[in-house]
Amino acid sequence: MLSLLVAVWLLTGPVSASESKGSHTVNNPSGSFFMSLWHNRLYLYSAAALLFGIWFSLKVALKKKSFSKDVGSLVFKAVKNNDRDPVVHVSGVKIFYGSQTGTAKGFAKELSEEVMTLGLPAEVIDMKDYDPDDQLADECTNQSVCVFLVATYTDGQPTESAEWFCKWLEEASTDFRYGKTYLKGLRYAVFGLGNSVYVGHYNTVGKNVDKWLWMLSGKRIMTRGEGDCNVVKSRHGSVQADFLTWKGKFMSRLQALAKGEKKSCSGNCKSGGSCKNKKSGGHEEKQEETAPQNNSSEDDLIETSSDEESGLQEEKRSGSVVDVEDLGNIMNSAKKAKSREDGREDVQMVKLSKMNGLKKTEDEGERREMITPALSEALTKQGYKLIGSHSGVKLCRWTKSMLRGRGGCYKHTFYGIESHRCMETTPSLACANKCVFCWRHHTNPVGTEWRWKMDPAEKILEEALEKHQNLIRQFRGVPGVKPERYKEGLAVKHCALSLVGEPIMYPEINTFIRLLHSHHISSFLVTNAQFPQEIRSLVPVTQLYVSVDASTKDSLKKIDRPLFKDFWPRFLDCLKALGEKRQRTVYRLTLVKAWNVEEMQAYSELIALGQPDFIEVKGVTYCGESSASSLTMANVPWHQEVVSFVQQLADMLPQYEIACEHEHSNCLLIAHTKFKTDGEWWTWIDYERFQELVQLHEESGGQRSFSALDYAAKTPSWALFGAHEQGFDPADTRFQRRNKTKDVSGC
Repeated sequence: MLSLLVAVWLLTGPVSASESKGSHTVNNPSGSFFMSLWHNRLYLYSAAALLFGIWFSLKVALKKKSFSKDVGSLVFKAVKNNDRDPVVHVSGVKIFYGSQTGTAKGFAKELSEEVMTLGLPAEVIDMKDYDPDDQLADECTNQSVCVFLVATYTDGQPTESAEWFCKWLEEASTDFRYGKTYLKGLRYAVFGLGNSVYVGHYNTVGKNVDKWLWMLSGKRIMTRGEGDCNVVKSRHGSVQADFLTWKGKFMSRLQALAKGEKKSCSGNCKSGGSCKNKKSGGHEEKQEETAPQNNSSEDDLIETSSDEESGLQEEKRSGSVVDVEDLGNIMNSAKKAKSREDGREDVQMVKLSKMNGLKKTEDEGERREMITPALSEALTKQGYKLIGSHSGVKLCRWTKSMLRGRGGCYKHTFYGIESHRCMETTPSLACANKCVFCWRHHTNPVGTEWRWKMDPAEKILEEALEKHQNLIRQFRGVPGVKPERYKEGLAVKHCALSLVGEPIMYPEINTFIRLLHSHHISSFLVTNAQFPQEIRSLVPVTQLYVSVDASTKDSLKKIDRPLFKDFWPRFLDCLKALGEKRQRTVYRLTLVKAWNVEEMQAYSELIALGQPDFIEVKGVTYCGESSASSLTMANVPWHQEVVSFVQQLADMLPQYEIACEHEHSNCLLIAHTKFKTDGEWWTWIDYERFQELVQLHEESGGQRSFSALDYAAKTPSWALFGAHEQGFDPADTRFQRRNKTKDVSGC
């Protein structure tokens, strides 16, 4: 206002002075009035300006007062509404799963039930039914927590149901069109399911999903969990136990998030320095929850959750800066800690020896036992009698059947085994395959080499005979059991090394076989064709089997799911090694409908490679649902379908013919024509003659050899293909069950 008055005065002042000089020349009264106004115009302008300034000031003041009142009203309403509707920190949990066998799906349902006990809504979502391109970004703003339960399948790839989701996530994480902050605000947790025996891609999918979400600025609410299907290496004994442990931690973290609590800060970040968000009181500032994700490093995503390794790393941190000279020591220490955790330092390779073909290693006491408490519990429930730290014996259902006079197994029909005098055992529960038709549902451990404590062969055989006899004694006085067969059953005459696992992996397998023969017990050994060198160094056995579950590389990988990366060359080399043996050799073919029955020509080529004495062709046995296999009853061929397959296969093999049939087991035998003399088959075994021959072989230091024909015996007519009995011994009475409940005790 003052500046306005000064400006008016400057404009009018000089004019007023000049005009006053001529005022005396005006004598007219009216003119005198106007002249007076003109001479005093300065005062008039000043008064008008003053009035305008007062009016303007009053108007501005009234407007401010009105605005303050309106804002105060809005703030009051907001506070009032806030008191009525508390802030929601977690609106719900969405659980995504990618499963092949149903394990991850089961975990998802279990977790959802647990979440709902907290009063939070939970939704279980199959990844195949979810479109991440349209829906995943919405999870960033709706205050939900996303959990991803993903399994690693063949060659480190995601399961079929999670394939598209993972592909989209991988592409989005590197696509500039989405940007690095596309999933900013998404809170997530990951639990992966894998098997540590697949060293090259253990839990790969879980690690990748965790990494891709982080690359898109998702916020990990807790450390990634890893479940291990390998019961030997599993941190808690099984994949189920691994999940339960992780689930407990997740539920605690979820409760904290629902209350609005933030993750506590230890004061030492993974980058090596102190946390910038740490206050003097030990609490984090509000900025922690919204801190940019790029403060972390991508390496954090693939760290193990091992407390041992984490603690070791923290010991090595002395500040925010790590000396370059100390970096190598830190990495070496971390690797050693990881090796100790995996038991790799305790594992020593088994070497060949002159006596056994295999030799014990030093420091064996430091190795792990193959049978863990969890494994022991699982196998005991299935009826196993465990021996030492890696062996077992079990009573076959055909043994029980023949004790009652209800018929023997196909080995009785094909080779003359007395089923009630046969002991089914194994010196190694471990296996190098995870076959889809595994009748033990993969409760046994898996591995590619012997890395456990080793029991002496003498102890294994002694306890196996004792436990088998105890199982037989349980049938004393049972209605229907024939007294003469019960008495015979207590004296073991045959040993089927085919219970479970890969018996040829046992380092003392040759000693074990020699002990069997010294007790006048025949040996039937089955191998999965992944250890060619062990087959070549094997001492003579009564009959050596090789499982030929498929005839092409792709189908073998699909059905047997071998652990070795070079499984196909190993497979072919095993067949060649079998062809070098002089004793009885057998290909065992398991037909899985819609999987391997179409590969006729390829099968004939494999038979030409190994030239086995016999070819057993058996329809797959369905032993119930299993989380480790997708096999169903639809994959089990009818007996007539097996017969048709065998007839076509035999027509392609000029030196082979169909010899025997066991309809009850859905099994047929193709035999080399050298076992057919004067139109009669000699597929049975003269067991006494075999014991004589093998004893001479041992006494001569291996110089005196013998062949399969040297201990052949004539096959009875009822066992031949085309006979009215269809392989059922007429000395017994076939029993038809009224109860259709599946008995899988001796599949």
